[in-house]
This record gives sequence, C-alpha cells and structure tokens, in this order.
Amino acid sequence: MQSFRRTILKSAAAAVMLAAAFPAFAAVDVAGVKFDDTVTVAGQTLKLNGAGLRTKVVFKVYALGLYLQDKKTTVADVLAAPGARRVHIHVLRELTSEDFGKAFMAGLNDNTDAAERGKIVPQTKQFGEMFASFPGLKKGDVLTVDWIPNSGTQCYLNGKPVGAVLPDQAFYNAILRIWIGDKPVDSSLKPQLLGEK
Repeated sequence: MQSFRRTILKSAAAAVMLAAAFPAFAAVDVAGVKFDDTVTVAGQTLKLNGAGLRTKVVFKVYALGLYLQDKKTTVADVLAAPGARRVHIHVLRELTSEDFGKAFMAGLNDNTDAAERGKIVPQTKQFGEMFASFPGLKKGDVLTVDWIPNSGTQCYLNGKPVGAVLPDQAFYNAILRIWIGDKPVDSSLKPQLLGEK
C-alpha cells in the first residue's frame, strides 16, 4: 500500500513539474516570433486560432496570428464569429508604407466583389490614409488590427492607436479575407490561420 502511495505521489509531483515547465499560456513560435495562446481585447479573452508566416518569393515578410473567442476551422465560421477579434502582424523585413498599403488593398480587392467593395468605400479610403500616415514598417514592428464590438475596427502600431475607428463589421471581414479568402495573399498561410496545420 505504501509503495502504491509513493507511486501516486511521485506521479503527482511529476505532473506539477510538467505543468510548471509548460504553462497554460505557452507561446506558438513562427519564424522566431512568439504568439501567446491567449490575448485580451476589449476585456474579452481571445484564443490563438492559428498563426503562420507570410512569404514573398523567398523572403519572410511577416508572421501573423489570428485570435478569436473560440477556435474556428472554416472561413464561414471565422467571419461569423461573435465578439472581439484580433489580427496580429509581426514585421520581419523593412516595408514602405506604400508597399504594405498597396499589398493590403490588393488583397482586399481580390477577395471582395464589386458590390461589397462599394459598401465599404469610405472605410477603405480611411484605411489607405492610415497607411499614408506613417513612413513605413521596420523589422520588429507590430501591427494589430482589432475588431471591438459596438465600436469598430481599430489598428495599433507598436501598441499605439493609428487611424480612425471604422464601425462596419463587413469591413473587418474584408480585411480577414485578405488571408483566408478565396484568393489569399499567401496560400500556405490560410490553412495555418484556420488551424489546419
């Protein structure tokens, strides 16, 4: 009986040590960039739905993580997800604001039809103005694009708000489709954001 108790105690101690070594908020590593398992946006705890690397030719452009209230594996479910959301972009090479803005807008236009684009023209224009407001993105910069319920889309560069709050959720969904739409900017990134890889 004592031997059984010792075994149970040793197993419990090992489990505690293992839990300490791998905390609940362990980070996912993408090209050296750590994405926390959870973040807080507008007082809501969001979970990392998926993270991956955006490449162009052979260059690493940025690491990107998608955060939602609950994990989703289909595009339709992501776009219909309730609550706050976050796109977290960690820049891995220097980009001019013009280049980044053009790529962003091209991705948005490729994944929305003419009718949708017509509905979000004012937000798209303001988003373009936001990119024009800073000279460029340096390696190590962090751009976050949050959807805040009852408020709108808010962008942050290195933790500081940039641009106006854009109220239409259809616009935020158009942004998400840049990476998870029918013509994503990087076809290898889409399944990673949907938690398939």
